Amino acid sequence: MRKYIKFIVAALVLLLFIGTFVFLWKKSQPQPVAYEEFVPTVKDLRKTTVVTGKIEPRNEVNVKPQISGIISDIYKQAGQMVSAGEVIAKVKVIPDMNQLSSAQARVRSAAISVRQSKIDFDRMKALYDKGLVSGSDYDQRRKALQDAQEEVRAANDNLEVVRDGVSSQNANTSSTLIRSTISGLILDVPVKVGNTVILSNTFNDGTTIATVANMGDLIFRGNVDETEVGQIVPGMPMKITIGALQDEKLSASLEYISPKAVESNGANQFEIKAAVHGVGGTQIRSGYSANAEIVLAEARQVLCVPESAIEFSGNNTYVYVIQGSGENKTYQKKKVTTGLSDGINIQIKSGLKKGEKVRGPKIVKDEQGE
Repeated sequence: MRKYIKFIVAALVLLLFIGTFVFLWKKSQPQPVAYEEFVPTVKDLRKTTVVTGKIEPRNEVNVKPQISGIISDIYKQAGQMVSAGEVIAKVKVIPDMNQLSSAQARVRSAAISVRQSKIDFDRMKALYDKGLVSGSDYDQRRKALQDAQEEVRAANDNLEVVRDGVSSQNANTSSTLIRSTISGLILDVPVKVGNTVILSNTFNDGTTIATVANMGDLIFRGNVDETEVGQIVPGMPMKITIGALQDEKLSASLEYISPKAVESNGANQFEIKAAVHGVGGTQIRSGYSANAEIVLAEARQVLCVPESAIEFSGNNTYVYVIQGSGENKTYQKKKVTTGLSDGINIQIKSGLKKGEKVRGPKIVKDEQGE
């Protein structure tokens, strides 16, 4: 029994050895090289570039106060529409003590002057009624009284302006009322009631009360690489895709190309601006990220093949035309003239006829699937 077991084990080892040898021999045999095959097609080719940027209003205004003070009331909030001249907020003035003292002194001085002018006028009137003074002297005293009374009104108005920021005479046009300078949508109100605000002057830009923009007139702003900026001109059409609104496709026309480059991540780029059309009822928010597709070149109904079927050699381009079939298949190298490429397909201007098959890249087999 043991003798038979030894024969069986030896036979199994021999079969395993022979099987391994046959397998390795088959693997070492050269496999026939297979190539992809393409038939030239007639189609439209477009060379495009995609510019990343954002959507923003063409006219965006920061509304600033004309006086310094404290926000006492806010009548509007972000997201509301506002008309030019409409009140957004109200500022309570913090009076300057030197100016306030001067204004109060002016009021007191004007009161003294008007009292004295009234006394002088009454005396002159009594003499004039008795015919003891001329009419011109009487008129001068009356005018002096009127001037003194006007100075009292002016001094009181000045005191109200210094103390309250508004006088009773010009309450409707007061600088304490912060009004929108344009009609549009309020994008932001960065202040709150109680915040201190300052007016714009030589030393600072002033406090922004609100940001207002006309959202009916939008532009796309982005940057184009220096390798492509020479291929675009103002007036070129663009297709805008907004990341937050994937179903919305907007059209635009290029308006501006910056004459100066800016460096970004080691590359020179040029800023572009384009007017966005067809906004309609679409709810677009300022600052939306967007992509703009620009057609740099276009060729209609031209003969083309996949670019992978082209062999580049110096300044020349070649294709391999398939001759025959099956085991008799051969490849004829032919020089061709190429044109526009969209990165996948390339135009064939001459050297290849419609209907001729061309050889593509090698077919790489998956060894696990064999």
